[in-house]
Amino acid sequence: MKTLCDMAVDVLTTADGRAKTAKSREYAAQWAAARASGNPLPIGTGRPPLRPARPDAPELLEPRDVPKRKPGSPQGRIALLHAVAHIELNAVDLHWDIIPRFAHVPMPMGFYDDWVKAADEESKHFNLMCDCLEEQGSFYGALPAHAGMWRAAEDTVEDFMGRLAVVPMVLEARGLDVTPGMIAIFQKAGADSAVAALETIYSEEVSHVAYGSKWFHFLCGRHDHDPKDAFHTLVRRYFKGALKPPFNEEKRAEAGIPPDFYWPLTETG
Repeated sequence: MKTLCDMAVDVLTTADGRAKTAKSREYAAQWAAARASGNPLPIGTGRPPLRPARPDAPELLEPRDVPKRKPGSPQGRIALLHAVAHIELNAVDLHWDIIPRFAHVPMPMGFYDDWVKAADEESKHFNLMCDCLEEQGSFYGALPAHAGMWRAAEDTVEDFMGRLAVVPMVLEARGLDVTPGMIAIFQKAGADSAVAALETIYSEEVSHVAYGSKWFHFLCGRHDHDPKDAFHTLVRRYFKGALKPPFNEEKRAEAGIPPDFYWPLTETG
């Protein structure tokens, strides 16, 4: 029987995006079925790779070298969909990586339920974006992509609380800020499939940010840390640069992140 960590490492070491997400969704279904039966799969241990396996394309560039997008044009909208697909594929790996990476830390079963569910939803999101790209005559890998997205995982490879602070509570929270603007771009273009896909992503990403906040606060309570102070310290340590407004304060609050967590970390704060 495969343990949950075995499943995670298998996803992480699968290169093709469609194959990776198919495994992710199948393993998530197995985990949920076992939990529902009252006979959960063992967590186990695993050795996740420092960097997940990835396909030969897209070419990965430094952030400054990625061509600027002009979303008002058809090609610009394809580039935007491609960028979101790349983000979602990274999210699949990030959510599976946290399980074996920190399996030595005792956590309630609800922690694993949350991250498996998040990985499953990110897998769905990647496939939705790939479907939209193919509808537009393109595909994931057709354009260069951002090479820096996995850096947060590498920087927090030995810091569980740092990982929770930077990945869901900063990077994924940023998605809550920018996705409404993307939806508006595709609404204006009459791209109904892309609008529907992005609305699904937007609604489900709130819970992923909330998982980060919930388990960050759980660990702060375990170690008797003040959550706000700990968050500020860890973000300043691991996140490159300041947080940039505008912020989606309503959705961030819904996810359990109040304004006094992020406003002091802005350029003007």
